[in-house]
Amino acid sequence: MNKKQVRQILKDTDYIHISGSPEEKKVAEYLKARCEELGVRAWLEDFEVQIGAVQSASLTVRTRDGKEKEIPCKGFRLCGSGTVEAPLVYLPDLDPASLTRAKDAIVLLDVGVGYFTYHDLLDNGVKGIITYDGNVHYRDRDIDLKELRPHVVGEDGKKTLAVNVNAKDAFAIVKSGAVSAKISVKQKESKGKSHNVIAEIPGGTDEWIVLSAHLDTTPLSRGSYDNMTGCIGLLMVMDALKDKPHRYGLRFVFCGSEERGLLGSKAYVAAHEGELEKIALNINLDMIGTYMGHFLARVSAEEALVSFVRYFAAQRGFGIRASQGVYSSDSTPFADKGVPALSFARIAGPNQATIHNRYDTPDLLSDEQLLKDGAFITDFTRFMADAVKCPVKREIPEKVKKSLDEYLARKRKED
Repeated sequence: MNKKQVRQILKDTDYIHISGSPEEKKVAEYLKARCEELGVRAWLEDFEVQIGAVQSASLTVRTRDGKEKEIPCKGFRLCGSGTVEAPLVYLPDLDPASLTRAKDAIVLLDVGVGYFTYHDLLDNGVKGIITYDGNVHYRDRDIDLKELRPHVVGEDGKKTLAVNVNAKDAFAIVKSGAVSAKISVKQKESKGKSHNVIAEIPGGTDEWIVLSAHLDTTPLSRGSYDNMTGCIGLLMVMDALKDKPHRYGLRFVFCGSEERGLLGSKAYVAAHEGELEKIALNINLDMIGTYMGHFLARVSAEEALVSFVRYFAAQRGFGIRASQGVYSSDSTPFADKGVPALSFARIAGPNQATIHNRYDTPDLLSDEQLLKDGAFITDFTRFMADAVKCPVKREIPEKVKKSLDEYLARKRKED
């Protein structure tokens, strides 16, 4: 691939395409067509996702002097519908003592709503939740569309009304000394479809190396950096390796719905569980090609692979930070099923290339750096695909298993 082709893909996909939307399917079909243009067989696999269509949401706060103020907000998808009114409490911490203040209150949080946060609040009698995002120094007043994810709610299915506001308004709420709040949310909840795109280059055996990258965006983002760059990286590898036979087959998985909790990769490993023993390695790409930022490899496999990645990069004069652990992307479901996995990413500072907001655009990206990152990933993939025997042990170290349990909310993270 060349710079012109890279820039065209970024241009063609420069729009919001969230999980389960027609726009997400449009991008999936676009990527399938790009694979086919390269002469590689590709197809779509759909999977079920929960859809929350918020029809209206409102937040009213009352200050100590009795004045009421409407605060712009967006209701959480899948938090249910209804109205709740209660005392308002700002909770900057979620330690046991602070959590006692949540009883019969609507709480304003500095953090997102994860599994243990949510259930700690429920156990302490919370009535409603307010979160915020953005930045008090940004000019925009954007409000992201959050979600009370099914895996956060858990098996009991108990939901609590929740809204999200802009950071400027969260600051104003606390500064004003607001004492009570009223939340109203109305939405329609249903089941929908998201899609993975699968493409294959068969090898000389029935074993595979699976490369993955997610194709969806968050509700405010056009997703050029996070993560059309990763998808372009997969196409680069595909283009470079499609015409030469390799011992290991190459399977490319463009995952839908990653931004909602890795739903596409979770759906893939569930649907293909019987084939996982034939996967020697998963290589995941999530954000590459920025003008600024460092390149990293997070290895959910044996420590020896960390050393090998460092040596491999050093021999090519390619700067890299490699470490063992869990990366918050589509490599995680593979590792959780026992498949050695690693994620490659170029991480820029938040003051250079932000994600999950309106500032994730093609302007952040260097065509030259994207090609360089893609070339390194291609070389690494080629080395593994041509191996007489993939050198990575098919075992997940206990240290990584512990991190997987914490990331997937099976265990609390230790302080």
